[in-house]
Amino acid sequence: MLINCENVSFIRDKQPILQHINWQMNDHENWAILGLNGSGKTTLLKLITGYDWPSSGKLTVLGETFGKTSIPDLKKKIGWVSSDLKQRIKPYDVAENIVLSGKFASIVIWEKTTEKDEKQAIESLIRCGGKALIGKKYGVMSQGQQQIVLIARALMAKPELLIFDEPCNGLDLFARQFMLEKIDHIAQEKQPKGLIFVTHYIEEIPASFDHILLIKDGKIFAKGLKSDVLTPDLLTRFYDNSIEVIKLPDNRLTITPKSSK
Repeated sequence: MLINCENVSFIRDKQPILQHINWQMNDHENWAILGLNGSGKTTLLKLITGYDWPSSGKLTVLGETFGKTSIPDLKKKIGWVSSDLKQRIKPYDVAENIVLSGKFASIVIWEKTTEKDEKQAIESLIRCGGKALIGKKYGVMSQGQQQIVLIARALMAKPELLIFDEPCNGLDLFARQFMLEKIDHIAQEKQPKGLIFVTHYIEEIPASFDHILLIKDGKIFAKGLKSDVLTPDLLTRFYDNSIEVIKLPDNRLTITPKSSK
């Protein structure tokens, strides 16, 4: 089992952010987490990746129970692509050094690296479609190029769990499509034991993500197979508005407000 949340809650400044989360993610499952702003999606990710700590409940990630394991070592087994991470990278850092930092789950490289490490970082960048980015500074890259670098960084340590936190934010139509295709390809390779994709938008969920977790107001609203969760009736209650589910050509879904006529 990759993740096991048993009655996990998180409180900040006496305000409940997550309440009584019970959720399991098994090996070789790909989960999409869906919710509106403020629903608790990012907080759940920060708990999973060890950047925050549960206020109550039991959290086990990759077989390691929080409070009984080394969080720095656990972080090295998790690849994370997020806007939070993007903001912490210096604009003068070059692409391959950013990728290399992924081996150590850090932003700045504090540990000694080898020629083999440096070669591996370049290979990871090329594999993700970033050959033209070698030697390029982060601050002059487009948002799509920055995301390519972050994906290569996340894959650098050969993670057991790979997390994409709203990876399409700020991307134009074509960069978004490229990004979704890249994520779908990674999911089909099954190199990490499991992937998590967090988004506001159902149409962004890649076809290879077959499990859905809906979060609303800090609580789990629904969880399970995509076919069981992404239904008109359930989503109408989730959004508090009547909606229709529409199938897209590439085996993805989208929703639209239901006509009142």
